[in-house]
Amino acid sequence: MRVVIVYKDNSEYTRSVYDFLRDYEARTGKQLETINPDTREGSDFCRLYDIVEYPSIVAVTDSGSLQYMWRGLPLPLINEVNYYDKIY
Repeated sequence: MRVVIVYKDNSEYTRSVYDFLRDYEARTGKQLETINPDTREGSDFCRLYDIVEYPSIVAVTDSGSLQYMWRGLPLPLINEVNYYDKIY
């Protein structure tokens, strides 16, 4: 399972994302993958999963199937994201 947070740096919600990432790592001991949608990889990822709102958190299987997506603010609870990070 792959859980990714997609966000643009230096935006009005960046502080919320940083706080979420810090708290997630402190509570679970794991780091979430981050993607900037302004990069080539990020643009392709956003197009593939139809991500048009930031920040978005996406849970996908190892084969690439979308399992769940949270869009925009407020960010989900850490336990909700961790549930998908534990699967597989």
